[in-house]
This record gives sequence, C-alpha cells and structure tokens, in this order.
Amino acid sequence: MKNKITIVIPARYASKRFPGKPLVKIAGKEMLLRVWEIAKIVQKKKNNVDIIVATDDKRIKNFCIKHKIKYVMTSETCRSGTERSIEAVKKLNYKPDFVINLQGDNPLCPHWFLEEMIDYYQNNPDIEVITPCVNLTWKELDKLRSQKEKNPFSGTTVIINNKNHAIWFSKNIIPAIRKEKERRLKNNYSPIYRHIGLYGYGFNSLIKILKLKKTEYEALEGLEQLGILEAGINIKMIKVNYRNREGMSGIDSPDDLVIAEKIFKQYKM
Repeated sequence: MKNKITIVIPARYASKRFPGKPLVKIAGKEMLLRVWEIAKIVQKKKNNVDIIVATDDKRIKNFCIKHKIKYVMTSETCRSGTERSIEAVKKLNYKPDFVINLQGDNPLCPHWFLEEMIDYYQNNPDIEVITPCVNLTWKELDKLRSQKEKNPFSGTTVIINNKNHAIWFSKNIIPAIRKEKERRLKNNYSPIYRHIGLYGYGFNSLIKILKLKKTEYEALEGLEQLGILEAGINIKMIKVNYRNREGMSGIDSPDDLVIAEKIFKQYKM
C-alpha cells in the first residue's frame, strides 16, 4: 500500500529511573493508554495509518490484550526506542513507507504534532529523519531551568541551522545566552528550542540507523539522536507549538509525573 504510515509506541516496563512507568496512572488513566489514544486521533484523521505497541514485557502485553491494542513483542536487548521500533516494524506483514516513533512516556504530546510530521513527509517523501521542537518563551525557559535543578537530565534542547536541520542536541540548555536581560526586553521568545521526543523515519533511514554503533557523545548525553547526527544523517526539525496549552517533554521520573498530573487536571484532559 503506497504511503503506508506506522505509528510505533515503544513501551519498556523495566526503566531504571522509573520502573513500570507505562502502566502508571495519570489522572486516573494509564500512561500507555493515553499515548495510544493520541495515536488513535491521528489514525482517524489521516489515511493509511497503523498503530502498534512495541514491548518486551508480558505485563504490557496483557494490558494491550485487555484494551484491544495491537502489539508486537520485541527483545529485551533493544538499547533505545528507535531500535525497538525497527525490530517491531520488521515483524509486520507489510513494509511501511514512514514510521513514527511515539514514545510510550509522552502522554502530553498533542496529536497535531504527529499530523504536522505526516503532512511534511507526504510533501517530502525522501525525508530521512524528522522530529519536532518548540521555541520556548522566557517564562518557559525559566521553568525548564528550575526543573533541571532537581532533574538535570529531564528536557532536551536543540540548536538548528537556517535549513531547519539539527546541528546538536543536549541535556544542557544550549546555546548559552549573552546579554540575556537585553534580549528579554526585545522579544517574548528566548533563543532556546526544546526538543519533543517524537521521531519520524523513512523506512530506509531506519534500516541505516539500525547498523550504527553507539558513539561516545550519544552515551555521555543519553541521546540516541546524537549518534544519528554523527553518522551524517540529516535530522529535519519541525517547529510546532502547544496552541496555548502547557506542554512538557517525556516523563522520566516520579517528579515529572507530578507535573503531568497538574497539567492534565488544569486542562481537564
């Protein structure tokens, strides 16, 4: 089928920082179920979209069966959500043209982020890798700085060139800002872009990424996309916004869960 799109939701139970987090409830509903519902909205609005959960854990498998969610069992040795997505896709009885990796710990990802990625892919079918980012206001940057005082590895920032390709990603806030006080007076937006942990891949790019060896920078930062950049693969950045809704990156810790709970209750989601 032409332009077949598969949304893969990697869901790992044995997270070191937050064991069992895919099945933790947020405002009364399991995190994985919330993420799957985001994908279902996209499936209803876009043609030729399939959704699968990729997991290595029987508890998540049983949860998927209970909620009639399509799933694929993957190995425990996958080092990242991308590897788990690749393994899952290779087990399907069809070859997708475009694969979106929607992390199972990102329940606050707006459905329109995925829709914008799909729209871009359909207009640029030769795309290698695509991922969204959001330009932070000064207030949002202050909040990110505050969060990093407690959890320095939560939240990823990205530097972008004039072709909207990623130059570098970091768990530190980059770039450094000179004359910040003056900049704050001139513009409501800071020069900082926060990366949204959501990826889209052309099928051939996925296969290429599978063969990459883990790099030193990838290991230091804990960011798989750095290995992709170091291999010379372009990562296209799509600038998105939350449309007056508060957002956050993936849930990496119990502290992040508390923040997410507040957002869900505030917006009655």
